[in-house]
Amino acid sequence: MSTSSASARAADEPERWPAGVSRTPTMNIGAALSILQREFPAVSVSKIRFLEDQGLVTPHRTPAGYRTYSQADVERLRFALTAQRDSFLPLKVIRERLAELDAGAGSAQAPAPGARVVTEDGELVGAKGRTRMTAAQLAEAADCPTEQVEILAAAGLITADAGSKYPAGAIEIVRLAGQLAEHGIEARHLRSVRTAAERELDLIDQLVAPVRSVRSGPSSAASRAKAHSLASDLAETFNALHTALIRAGIDRLQ
Repeated sequence: MSTSSASARAADEPERWPAGVSRTPTMNIGAALSILQREFPAVSVSKIRFLEDQGLVTPHRTPAGYRTYSQADVERLRFALTAQRDSFLPLKVIRERLAELDAGAGSAQAPAPGARVVTEDGELVGAKGRTRMTAAQLAEAADCPTEQVEILAAAGLITADAGSKYPAGAIEIVRLAGQLAEHGIEARHLRSVRTAAERELDLIDQLVAPVRSVRSGPSSAASRAKAHSLASDLAETFNALHTALIRAGIDRLQ
């Protein structure tokens, strides 16, 4: 679909929040990720796809099945990520607030940039959010029992540092594992998924290594940015291939 026809399609749809922001899909997922990572360094391609699965954003799909994002899509993602980072709101509440904004309710607002929250344990969380969390804090952020965090850690799906604290990226892993657990898929079943992801990551690292090889000078930052964008695009392609293989396998089961 051309940009002009995509613009016409967007114009025909009911306008969702935010109003007055371009809804023309001009960015691939790597470009959208690069914008968001300026404010949310821990965000990943899989995190964006997870928020899409949760109905918080609906990017355009090209005929080949690739996602393309508009500036409005990026703002909706920023809303969700800010609400999670600064206020630790569950996705259900974020979804409800976005629905209110879509309906024109002026009372729903995103957490103010730079807002600071004092947690029950007295920890001050600033604009960059909590970067390391205890098992209890991770369980709260992922809306699951602490025991589930411990099970996933024992299975090697998440890893704590020497101080028994987990990185912010563990939240998404715990949430997704929780969704699979609802269907009877236990942590031990996910070890093969972790191994496959690590192998794909190793392959991506080999492919982008020449791009980020510039270590000094004015080209260093540009090389790192280009390598990150390439890695994001490769990860998206790997995810698309994985999905296609699973769907083909499901077809064979029928």
